[in-house]
Amino acid sequence: MGGHPWFYFVPYQPDIDKALQELKQTEFAAGRYNPVIRFPDFPVGPGSPNPGPRHASIKAALRASMEDGTRSILDMDGVSKSPDYFKVCPLPERELVRLYGTTRPTREMVEEMLFLEDAERGQGVYLVLYKNGEPSEILFAGYSFD
Repeated sequence: MGGHPWFYFVPYQPDIDKALQELKQTEFAAGRYNPVIRFPDFPVGPGSPNPGPRHASIKAALRASMEDGTRSILDMDGVSKSPDYFKVCPLPERELVRLYGTTRPTREMVEEMLFLEDAERGQGVYLVLYKNGEPSEILFAGYSFD
């Protein structure tokens, strides 16, 4: 069938793993994951579906999603310095420069050209987005397993 892209914009905080874990809890509580919503829509916003969780925990949701994964941030269990399965890692600076001409892209730059066409299934990346020269958001993005 093929992997499905997912991506989220969250307010910036310097602790990337904390931002990831908070996002996971938010999305789990909203029920925006497979199998509750088979193919969640992105980006998530105020009008996004919010059916609530249908599992006792994120771990139970992961088991229920089987080989497809949750098709969401719930598939990522932590932060890594380099690409790895079930992890998000920083998008390398050389990629930022190649894609956006800067190491400090804005949300507008990223929205014009989301970079997921070469993403590896079951892995994610993050990048800090800037506004007026200051960190303003974190983008988490990746591809589901199937």
